[in-house]
Amino acid sequence: MTATGFRRLALALPEAIESAHMDHPDFRVGKKIFATLFTRDDQDWGMVKLTPAQQGEYIKSSPRAFQPAAGAWGRRGATLVRLAVVDRETLRSALFTAWSNTAPKRLLDHPRP
Repeated sequence: MTATGFRRLALALPEAIESAHMDHPDFRVGKKIFATLFTRDDQDWGMVKLTPAQQGEYIKSSPRAFQPAAGAWGRRGATLVRLAVVDRETLRSALFTAWSNTAPKRLLDHPRP
């Protein structure tokens, strides 16, 4: 997966918009961040806002693709995604989960993309 692919999947979600903070692109729904993109050690990474339980499931199913963010953010579910190894469907699922965790209730009846 590429940063461009991550961006496309994130923006395909209902009412998702791209913004930025701390010099990184972020993706929001209802003015709240559900995902970000960044580069570390010349590799593209994403971050998705999951619950700790969801984070555990993604790490268990794809340990090379997912890892907790450092510190308290990671303990609360912020999950890093290594774009070089994650497959499209797994990333789509993680982004949808993060979007669902963040979206206003009125949007949650939308069918899954």
